[in-house]
Amino acid sequence: MRFTPETRALDWLVRRPIAHRGLHDKTKGVIENSRSAFAAALEHGYAIECDLQITRDGEAMVFHDESLHRLTGTKGQVKDITAVELQHLPLTGSGDTPQTLSELLSQVDGRVPLVIELKSHWDGNDALVRRALRVLEHYNGAHCLMSFDADQVEAVRQLSPHTVRGIVADRTQDPEYAILPVSRRKEMRFLGHLHRTAPHFLSFYERELPWEPVSRFRAAGGPVITWTIRSPAQAARANRYADQITFEGYRP
Repeated sequence: MRFTPETRALDWLVRRPIAHRGLHDKTKGVIENSRSAFAAALEHGYAIECDLQITRDGEAMVFHDESLHRLTGTKGQVKDITAVELQHLPLTGSGDTPQTLSELLSQVDGRVPLVIELKSHWDGNDALVRRALRVLEHYNGAHCLMSFDADQVEAVRQLSPHTVRGIVADRTQDPEYAILPVSRRKEMRFLGHLHRTAPHFLSFYERELPWEPVSRFRAAGGPVITWTIRSPAQAARANRYADQITFEGYRP
């Protein structure tokens, strides 16, 4: 693609494939979003995608699900326990425990870019945005924040305009979106929030490309990354519509 002068500084975002939740392999005891998965990604020079959830005491933790069950075998939700409590729960099938964002930054130490997704409860609470920005304030490595929730991305824009921000998106056809008003789903589907989020990039679901709102964004010079790529054939298709892949299950 051809970057505009404003987005040329984002070439680090599309320079190398992005390991989805780190370079994980459950069969080898390397669990998603774990220290071991990030170490493997670092070893191979991949950029790292990861997820943040907020705890009861306001800490940004590297963890994908709202529920604790799938990844730790424990009942409850991340938002209802403290960071210390979460750090003492082993990730099922591994010797790792969840990290804070601060711990992840210390591990990566600027060696590869970090593509960080802010998970949302869709309640307008910007505590996770604020905590992530505070932790990242003095981090010099390449990084960005992104979310499905336009309100979260707008908050990043307002609180830290120079932080690279992105929208994660699809065509909002999954039944999980039923919790949101139709107007909200429509805004997300057609990227109707761009006037207030002003994202530097998009991260879009590969199986739903091409999609005209995404094509327009890219034609205007905006970088597009795509998820989640699981084979060379899928990567070849994704590269027709996007500038870099977020992958898992194989090594590009």
